[in-house]
Amino acid sequence: MLDFDTQTDGKTIGQESIVADNQAVQEEEYVPVPIICLKNVEILQQKISILSDISFTIHKGEFVYMVGKTGSGKSNLLKLIYGDITPTSGEIEVVGYDMRKIKAKNIQRLRRKLGIVFQDYQLLQDRTVFENLKFVTKVTDWKNKKLREERISEVLEMVGLTTKGHKMPHQLSGGEQQRVCIARALINNPEIILADEPTGNLDPESSYDIFYLFKQIAEQGTAVLVATHDFLIINQIPSRVIQIIDGKIIE
Repeated sequence: MLDFDTQTDGKTIGQESIVADNQAVQEEEYVPVPIICLKNVEILQQKISILSDISFTIHKGEFVYMVGKTGSGKSNLLKLIYGDITPTSGEIEVVGYDMRKIKAKNIQRLRRKLGIVFQDYQLLQDRTVFENLKFVTKVTDWKNKKLREERISEVLEMVGLTTKGHKMPHQLSGGEQQRVCIARALINNPEIILADEPTGNLDPESSYDIFYLFKQIAEQGTAVLVATHDFLIINQIPSRVIQIIDGKIIE
């Protein structure tokens, strides 16, 4: 029987064995955490099938593109995930909530676990960048002023706008305004970022910067699902792609 101090060729066998065992346990224990799960989902509008037999899972920290033609159902699928519409049939679970059975009072709780980024920014034009973000903390019941201001400074740093807090939205470029929107989406430490054509109004260079920022956010553990038709970006920053064709998912 080997003692932990037993040496062979200058190496401690017992210590090596412990390290190897610990590594094996760590590898064995890692299991991807599902954040969004859809199974056989269908959406009907005025008895017309918009999406049918939709099944996919997105895990914690995944960066996923959702692509499809205009009118293919990308926006409807995002609305389904953040609880704006309900599926006609099938199963959908988002951050632990069963979206077929979720109560109205829990929709807001769900949305605090989500960050949503739109194409058209939807910033308050009569307030500074800092005040735009402060407004989010107020409506989501941040009580501690010091923590609130620290979080605003933190998300501005995350999106590269540390020096822009005093600016009005119209004083920023389109890319900077979208970064403010991403900062707004990050305020409450969401488990998921949902983005609907976030670079539709931006030039190619700004678009690349925004998608690279999304990738960095995902690497920090937040799942990111982006609806886009920008295939150039997908080639430049490769990641998993969910494609909607004729109302169905293709991967």
